[in-house]
Amino acid sequence: MLKLLIIDDDLIFRTGLRTICDREPDLQVVAETGKNREAFQLLAGAFANVDLVILDLAIQGQTSDSYPDSTAGLVFCQQLKTSFSQVPVLLLTSLSDSSVILAAQRLGIEGYCPKGTVTPELINAIRLVGQGQNYWPLMPTSSRALGSAETKPGRQFNWKYRTFLSGSRQIERSLAELSTQLDNPFLSPLDRAFLQGRQRELRLAQWLLKQWFANDKQDAPAFVPPPFQPPEPRNFQERPKADLRTTNSETDIVLQPEIFESTFYKLNSSLFNFTDIPLEIDILQTHKKRELLSITLRQIEVLIKELRLADVSLPQIEQKRNALLQDLWQLVLKEFFGKYYTVLLGNSVLEVVPVLLADAGVVQTEIFDKIPYVENVFAYFLFKSSLKIDNQIYAGESAEARFRAEFLLQNLAIQISNAVIQPLLNHFSESEEIKHEFFDRRWLSNRSILKFRNNLSWKYRVERYITEPTAIFESRYWLFILDERGIRKLAIYAPRTEELGQLSGIPLVVTYVLESRDAIAPRLRSAVSFLGSGVVYLLTQVIGRGLGLVARGIIQGIGSSWPEGKLGKNTSRRD
Repeated sequence: MLKLLIIDDDLIFRTGLRTICDREPDLQVVAETGKNREAFQLLAGAFANVDLVILDLAIQGQTSDSYPDSTAGLVFCQQLKTSFSQVPVLLLTSLSDSSVILAAQRLGIEGYCPKGTVTPELINAIRLVGQGQNYWPLMPTSSRALGSAETKPGRQFNWKYRTFLSGSRQIERSLAELSTQLDNPFLSPLDRAFLQGRQRELRLAQWLLKQWFANDKQDAPAFVPPPFQPPEPRNFQERPKADLRTTNSETDIVLQPEIFESTFYKLNSSLFNFTDIPLEIDILQTHKKRELLSITLRQIEVLIKELRLADVSLPQIEQKRNALLQDLWQLVLKEFFGKYYTVLLGNSVLEVVPVLLADAGVVQTEIFDKIPYVENVFAYFLFKSSLKIDNQIYAGESAEARFRAEFLLQNLAIQISNAVIQPLLNHFSESEEIKHEFFDRRWLSNRSILKFRNNLSWKYRVERYITEPTAIFESRYWLFILDERGIRKLAIYAPRTEELGQLSGIPLVVTYVLESRDAIAPRLRSAVSFLGSGVVYLLTQVIGRGLGLVARGIIQGIGSSWPEGKLGKNTSRRD
């Protein structure tokens, strides 16, 4: 097992790289960071647990502000190799300056891959460098070679091959996203036609790219990535990939990573809450909210992998529902805050994580007990079980099941994230360090935080006494889902007869009120409509016509008397 440390200041990239590495049976990301100083602390504290460092040379906030970015990266490489010479380093960077890459090679860096490298080649490079070999594809070994690289046919072919791989990867990613969107059964005909047209354009571009590369491939030198050899010193034993394919009851179960990847992609939105329900994570800064949701999704994926390796059965998942949620919550909480994170509150220095873990019972009652379809989410990813949602059964292999499984996964991730922030608001909302580290600028003042907490408290009361009984009576669940703009809510049908029979007190009264309203409202509306029609008839046909006749008679009387009086005056004058 190769244990990896990722040093990159791009959280989304780190999350994607961790996801890719964790899918390999012989790779494990033990730590990640976006700061060089923290990387030194991690290596110093767990030197024996790291077999390979994956480093981005273009990381922001280098050790010295007096150097330009590339030079600062080289300074860090030199410090890294001086302090931890036995740990191999693989550069995975967006920098394309060959002189900087060559300088890093001279400092003792063992390998290099540009960002955008296809996944199989990247995994191969990680394995080779982790085993103690060097990996410098397409890189010249001297300044003279650097100057003449473009004139050599092999270099020109390799450049085109690299361009071909990068373009193909981007097109395949776009096609996968379009396929996910086209699986949506609620698309309008116009949107579906537009997406299908976009899909045809991308396939045409893919075909043209292959033709362009095929024309130069005939006379080009062979470019074959070095094969992967299992590292003998580490006693590596090859086994099936736990996250891609495993065996359970003599049946191959294939995990669909595109569901997780689609959800990770939606984390790039503003994550604004478009619902009318306040969420605990609304108080976080946008990048902190994105980080928390990313950690939650990754821990869900890791938990699914562990359950698969443990060969659990469906009845065991149903029995251990609460334990799974609690374990997941604790893992996310420790990773998000740091296991030994401390803050100054008053005159005391408190460890954050133990204080938050003490609220496990409150979190279970207020949040975990109300998350629907938890067992179905795990059963779907473990056994490809069918999903029964909206009173319809969707086969596990169908696009409709994938579409709805993504909704359930997103709701689970959002609710787990809410459960991480809820105890933080209860215990550390007055800590200035917590405010400036995690909270959005809108919620920094004590008054605004108190207002936010009051809104949440009111939400819990309304949910307990009104919203939840109403949803039970109407046989539906509300899910929080992600789209390209932010967080929205979705209602799905679900029979909840058993829960309806267990209601008591105010929630039961609410259902009686709803039932009475449903029984009385139509008849009351009919009676009001009948009385309204009678009143209208009385006012218009009886009183209105009567008043109209009287007014008409008065007007006619005035009109007939006025000409006669005028005519009489004219006659007397003529006389």
